[in-house]
Amino acid sequence: MELGIGMFGDLRINEKTGYIQSPQERLHEILEEVKLMDEVGLDFFGIGEHHRSDYSVSSPEIVLAAAAAVTKNIKLGSSVSVISSADPVKLYQDFSMVDNISNGRAEIMAGRGSFIESFPVFGYDLNNYEELFDEKLNLLLELNKNEVITWKGQFRAPITNQTIYPRPVQNELPIWIAVGGTPASVIRAGKLGLPIIFAIIGGDPENFLPLFEYYKQAYEDYGHDVSKMQIGVHMHSFFNETNVFDDYYPYYAGQMDRIGKSRNWPPFTRERFEMGREENGHLIIGDANLAIDRILKYKELFGLTRFSAHMDVGAPNHLDLMKSIEVFGTKVAPEIRKA
Repeated sequence: MELGIGMFGDLRINEKTGYIQSPQERLHEILEEVKLMDEVGLDFFGIGEHHRSDYSVSSPEIVLAAAAAVTKNIKLGSSVSVISSADPVKLYQDFSMVDNISNGRAEIMAGRGSFIESFPVFGYDLNNYEELFDEKLNLLLELNKNEVITWKGQFRAPITNQTIYPRPVQNELPIWIAVGGTPASVIRAGKLGLPIIFAIIGGDPENFLPLFEYYKQAYEDYGHDVSKMQIGVHMHSFFNETNVFDDYYPYYAGQMDRIGKSRNWPPFTRERFEMGREENGHLIIGDANLAIDRILKYKELFGLTRFSAHMDVGAPNHLDLMKSIEVFGTKVAPEIRKA
């Protein structure tokens, strides 16, 4: 099982003082963090795309290109690229360049994203939500499989007998599909035989088990080689050596409340935080022993080949985040690999 970290590039915000971290500072922190991930032997790093004032990253591929220059082994991908509002041709070119800079370590995680701000930014109609995703995913897959393509769709100009340059180092870029809780999205990924990653960011993770089964059944029914099946989860995670998170909780709760204001969520409380950390909770926030037990539990339950720790919710203190990465790489990962 691959072990890695996903981030969204949250900016540190103090609602009481009005302090908002600059994107410049956060981006430099992220590069230090991914360099440490590589040094402690984690398998992959993913960075998300957002177009909001509380996030620092609108173009994952730019961060990944910078990360490629300061790392040697770790895989570098998005988490996610919002392909519904992107140009698949430019996206493929950008990740192909990252693949060349990193000597073949790039991958794309395609998804709808957690928010909808990218649609008006890039001039797309939300009424075409499903159609945009289908068409752009199909074009992205076509670009990945065929060097010369001829293609026609509804939402962009046709492509006639065209080669897209540069080509990646890998024969094909790994393209993962990120999903929430929609059965149709899960089944689509299975039909296409694409690696899938489930965002489990609320409730009892065991409730997601039917979705994993839908994916596996569709993957097998459409004739794909089950020995090549790749399944991951993306879960809010944070690690330390004490199992006490008084310093981290305010960052986490602050971001949950900022997001919740637009979604009519109730205020996030310490009680909810601690409930999420319990045995059947969705938060893998604890010391190394807790992390090892929970990750192995979900590997067994879901048949995982990848675990992604979403580790920067609310932009915790940089030094605390570096410590969390160190614990993951030096204490958690070795024990999971032994198991």
